[in-house]
Amino acid sequence: MGAPEPPPAQAATPPSTPAPPAKEEKPPEKKDEKEQPKKEGEMSKDEKKEEEKKDDEKKEEDKKEEKKEEVKKEEEPKKEEPAPAPAPAPAPAPAAAPENPEGADGEEAPPPPVVYFRYTDDTLRKFAKRLKERTEELREKAIDPYATSPEITPPVTPILRKEDYIRKKEEERIAKEEVDKKKAEEAAKKAEEKKKKDEEKRLEAEKKAEEERLAEEARKKAKILPDINFAFIDVLLRPVESKMDRVLGNTLDPLDYRYITWLAVVALGYNYNVWFCTARLAFPYHNEVINPYWAAFDILSDIVNVIDIIIWQPRLQFVKGGDIIKERTLTKVHYRKSARFKTDIISILPFDLLCLHFEFSSIYRLNRFIRIESFFEFSDRLENVMAKAYIWRVARTTGYLLFMLHLNACVYFVASVYQGLATTTWVYDGKGSAYLRCYYYAVRSLINIGGLPEPVTTFEITFQMLNFFIGVFVFSSLIGQMRDVIGAATAGETYFRASMDGCVAYMNTNSIPKSVQNRVRTWYNYTWAAQGMLDESELLDKMPLVMKTAIAVDINLSTFQKIALFQGCDQQMLVDMLLRLKSIIYLPGDFVVKKGDIGKEMYIIKGGAVQVVGGPDNSIVFVTLKAGLCVWRNQLTTVCQRWRKQAHC
Repeated sequence: MGAPEPPPAQAATPPSTPAPPAKEEKPPEKKDEKEQPKKEGEMSKDEKKEEEKKDDEKKEEDKKEEKKEEVKKEEEPKKEEPAPAPAPAPAPAPAAAPENPEGADGEEAPPPPVVYFRYTDDTLRKFAKRLKERTEELREKAIDPYATSPEITPPVTPILRKEDYIRKKEEERIAKEEVDKKKAEEAAKKAEEKKKKDEEKRLEAEKKAEEERLAEEARKKAKILPDINFAFIDVLLRPVESKMDRVLGNTLDPLDYRYITWLAVVALGYNYNVWFCTARLAFPYHNEVINPYWAAFDILSDIVNVIDIIIWQPRLQFVKGGDIIKERTLTKVHYRKSARFKTDIISILPFDLLCLHFEFSSIYRLNRFIRIESFFEFSDRLENVMAKAYIWRVARTTGYLLFMLHLNACVYFVASVYQGLATTTWVYDGKGSAYLRCYYYAVRSLINIGGLPEPVTTFEITFQMLNFFIGVFVFSSLIGQMRDVIGAATAGETYFRASMDGCVAYMNTNSIPKSVQNRVRTWYNYTWAAQGMLDESELLDKMPLVMKTAIAVDINLSTFQKIALFQGCDQQMLVDMLLRLKSIIYLPGDFVVKKGDIGKEMYIIKGGAVQVVGGPDNSIVFVTLKAGLCVWRNQLTTVCQRWRKQAHC
């Protein structure tokens, strides 16, 4: 095959460049490459290999020469001045000619490029050079798979002989066994240390328990009133207890009405002591005529306390570990080991006998005041059984206020005696009933009504100032407590009124017709009058399941027993159904269900009646359903109209 020879013409074009020697050498290479196919048929395989090797060597030499030329071309522009800088630009053109000599086809060479920015041109040239070098490296890598690459490659796993592999595995196994052995030893050491620590803790706990036991014994020895064995008293009182067992029973529930009635008597005796003992101590109410009456009332109140300690308190049941203890011996031991028993014993100590040697006075009865727990117990028990506990709370708060005024009256009389009766305008003048006049002063002073006589002496001024400060504090506290009591008493009604007012305001905002508004108001009033609350579930949700079951059975079991559908059913099934009941109240004329409604509930009529009506304007009454019957939505094909009904669904 023949080929045109454009290289000589191209060589004549750029005489100033040093590239012509390369051009003269490369065209023969191309000729040899093109003449080579002619001789391939005649050459042997060895000759072909030698030829290929020679070609490769020539190519490598050409590449090296090209690189040298490029380096020279890059150095020349640096030596020249900036003005003739475009002169070395034609250098790449003759270098590309040997690579593709056939692409010329007689065409003229392109004009040399113009360089505007030397720095940018140098940067691009360096970048192109790096790309070429990297391309060559990757090309060599593709040809030679064992050549290195610029990227970091993972280490190659060495191939071991069988003996080396076995020896290596054995070494690894031995090392692993040593590590496991060390871990086992450390674990054993830790377990031993933990065991020692646990033993030390156990010994410390035992030592601490022994110390506590010794301290408890020491405290018992140092008690003012140690535990006393009342076996001899039990023997003496056994006949009395046997007779009372027939009346009261072996034990008593703390919420038993008989016990609450007795507590009322005990509270009355306590109030006698705290009111009259302070009055007798301050005012001159002791004389030979009235002292026997005071002694009789004192003995009577003491008898009440003794009977309470001996007969009633040892019979009270108590809760221990979630169980109600009803055994008589245990209840007696529980009471006698309690702190209340000790205070009760102290409260009935007969210091009154000192009156036989000294002057008759109520100061010897001040120990009766410490039995205040009996009064608070009566108050709590009474609140638990009263339907309207707020009445007692208001009365109790009023009693607190009156007692504070009573104490202030007593203190005022004592202060007047200390200053001297009728010595100044501020003290009590000694006229009329001393208690009533002093109580009147206490009311005006503590409640800060005003109109009191001005104090004169320093003692009187100080007393009056303290009276005002105490009065403000006490009166504001009692007024706040009274407000809380009344607010708690009317909390349910307040919630009902707020709900009703909110609903009415919503209807007025949306211009609901007056007839609908009147029916809504009627429903609110009727619901409140019927069950005292709007939603029973809000109250029952706060109770445990056992209490819910008990209340549901007591309220609705009688209604279930009237229904023939549930007669003979399992008791547990009835209990489960009772827990799912919900109270719903309908007004006369309300529609419970209409024809075509999807049946999702069952109504049980608890009170009132339901009429099944139809025809034009629902004027025909097909049947009337009364209490104890079930109403299924999917059983009704006509319109059900509610007349008087309180149903559970």
